[in-house]
Amino acid sequence: MKLSLNWIKKYADLPADLTMARLSYDLTMSTVEVEDAVSLADNLAGLVVGRILTVEPHPDADKLRVCTVDVGDPAPSTIVCGGVNLAPAQLVVVAKPGAWVRWHGEGEPVEIKPAKLRGVMSFGMICASGEIGLAELFPTTRQAEIMDISEFDAKPGAPLAEALGLDDIILEIDNKSMTNRPDLWGHYGMARELAAIYKCPLKPIEAASFPGMTEELKVEIKDAERCSRYVGLVIKNISSVPSPFELKSLIWRVGMRPINLPVDITNYVMLATGQPTHGFDKKHIAGGIYVRRAYEGEKLQLLDGETLDLTTEDLVIADEKSPVGLAGVMGGKLDSILDDTTELILEVASFDALGIRRTSQRFDVRTEASARYEKSIDPQRVDAAVAIAAEAFGKYFPEMRITAHTDVYPRPLENAKVEVSLDFLRKRLGKELTAGEVVDILSPLGFKTETDGDRLLVEAPSWRSTGDISLPDDILEEVARLMGYENFEFSAPTVLLDKAVNQRVPDMERAIREYLAFRCGMQEIFTYPWIGDEYVGAAGADTKEMLELSTPPAPDESRLRSTLVPGLLKAVATNIRYFTDFRIFEMTQVFFDRNYKSISGTDELLPEMARRLGGAFVGADARQLFREAKGVLEYMHRAAQMERLGFSQQEKPAWADDKLWVNVTAGGEVIGALALVSPKSAKASGIKRSLTVIFELDVEKLTPLPSRQNEFVHLPEYPLADFDLSIVFDENVGWAEIEAIARKADLVKDVKFIDEYRGAQVGDGKKSVSFRIWVGSDKGTLTSEQIENVSKQVVKKIGKKFGGDVRGA
Repeated sequence: MKLSLNWIKKYADLPADLTMARLSYDLTMSTVEVEDAVSLADNLAGLVVGRILTVEPHPDADKLRVCTVDVGDPAPSTIVCGGVNLAPAQLVVVAKPGAWVRWHGEGEPVEIKPAKLRGVMSFGMICASGEIGLAELFPTTRQAEIMDISEFDAKPGAPLAEALGLDDIILEIDNKSMTNRPDLWGHYGMARELAAIYKCPLKPIEAASFPGMTEELKVEIKDAERCSRYVGLVIKNISSVPSPFELKSLIWRVGMRPINLPVDITNYVMLATGQPTHGFDKKHIAGGIYVRRAYEGEKLQLLDGETLDLTTEDLVIADEKSPVGLAGVMGGKLDSILDDTTELILEVASFDALGIRRTSQRFDVRTEASARYEKSIDPQRVDAAVAIAAEAFGKYFPEMRITAHTDVYPRPLENAKVEVSLDFLRKRLGKELTAGEVVDILSPLGFKTETDGDRLLVEAPSWRSTGDISLPDDILEEVARLMGYENFEFSAPTVLLDKAVNQRVPDMERAIREYLAFRCGMQEIFTYPWIGDEYVGAAGADTKEMLELSTPPAPDESRLRSTLVPGLLKAVATNIRYFTDFRIFEMTQVFFDRNYKSISGTDELLPEMARRLGGAFVGADARQLFREAKGVLEYMHRAAQMERLGFSQQEKPAWADDKLWVNVTAGGEVIGALALVSPKSAKASGIKRSLTVIFELDVEKLTPLPSRQNEFVHLPEYPLADFDLSIVFDENVGWAEIEAIARKADLVKDVKFIDEYRGAQVGDGKKSVSFRIWVGSDKGTLTSEQIENVSKQVVKKIGKKFGGDVRGA
């Protein structure tokens, strides 16, 4: 937000010796962050007022003129110019050599130097408004039109900033630092804050009075929860003429574009007080003003031309026929101040912050008014806005008459009251304070304080009672910041060095992340907790156990995740447009609409939450991806120092392929799944031209161990022998079952998978599994007959169990 220092000084008598560096520091340390302090005069350095003495044709250029200009120097300056509206005695803006301008208002600034133009020396430049950044204050009507300032009472040679009254400092305030301070969203509020900081007088805003009203304005609030106060004024004898430079300059310098006098006055009131106002052309308002919810199917065309399809959640300003404005956001195009407006209804109202925020987000319409209403403006501020508006209309329209004034206030604001003790303040501030000192600190901020010994009953002013002040800690903050945080002495904290705590669960989770990222080459991702409906459907997630958001970021993202699979599907679909082969993982929180628990004994309840680990492997070979993912999980226990994971087929996930899936177990309990994403789920997620294998584990079910599970195994005293087998099985026989049977044979020391084959040589519904077996004895070297017997025993056991057909050994 931008603030004019000169405007602030109209309300607060700031110290004469106050520097910008000091003001910026004090305001930042006590209240809000000052990002910058910009001098308008510095931006106009080198620009002076010039009076054209003569205008002669250029001898060698039809479109150029040779002017002699009085710029306050002992002798006139010769300047070559192409302006189309040059005339003797005209006051113009001259950029003297050394000044910086933008040629024709475009490109980077260039320095003006004496130069010869078509054979004639030119000592400066007569400027157009766009070339010096003043196009909005001095709009042009034709090309090559120079800036005419003859209406100003200025002497040749006077600095332009001084001549135009632009010798001002603009404070740029960080909006985020004043989110909870709606009282500061206007010049008067900031003036009140600075007056408290520097203990200087603040000019009060006297309430307006309206004697002799000649007509009645009907105003009816049908939703008092969404509109706590509405003031309407009928103002006659006005016109949509351009604003005088004084007013245009004020609103321009703080970032708003001048439009016409009635509109500029409404913006002036908002910038002065922080209270938005709006004007309706009275001849287009039928019967009166009604503040109500929109009816289903109603439409409204806004000032920017956009037509909205309203819902019953939207608050509108309406007449007897239809909506004329979107309350607190923007007025209607057909009913607001028009070019032929001579009589208007001025709206000064207070709307519910949450309702304004939801409507603004729903239609993606952000305005200066909605930005202020969203901060919870107090209803009492309406009085100051009405007073300033009445004064401004009277000043700029001397024939103006206010013929009606209606104030509907169904829900008056109660000022916040907080009880706090001096002991509470002393302990937390580390300073001795008296009740009188606290009263002296709080009074300039508008707080009223009653003292009863150690007890203080503090009543906040209306402008701090909309949520900003509610706790003793808020009073503590007010006292501390006005005392000055830099005035508190440093007190070193007491640090107790205890023995290190072995936090096995956090250590295990960190080790898992490092294992997946560093040793397995996977990229960690971070996704939003809300998920899109299309990915929920693609994953087959149970929506009954998912939490729904009251204000979702998008209509189709209303649920919080109860599984990581939808988020992984979305991440794969997003990244597969750029990469065809990648590995990703995420470890984060999931949420369930069940088992609500109280937090720290308060009334607030939180739903059941759990931590999950999910990963996705993307590529072209499904079985290779599955083996890679399974290998990552099989060896994770050694890297993360946890209980070993197991694999079995018990319950297929909804998103899994029918043939390539397995459950992940720990301690005999199913804690997750590993599977190829089915074609149906992949298509629903938008995953094309690549295959995806996903795993998901319940991290809460992983058990960290005091140390790694290392077992001592004797080195073999006699050499081991190995042989390979290739056996044909039914497609549904898993490797884990084959391995378990092979290991039961006598003298078998180890069994390792080699490969699988499917094709015409083994038949449909069959696969050939090749594996290697190591055999050995602790009593001596095995003979060829013993090795052959072991081979036959393995084949017999497997054939008895699965009916396998030996293809070769």
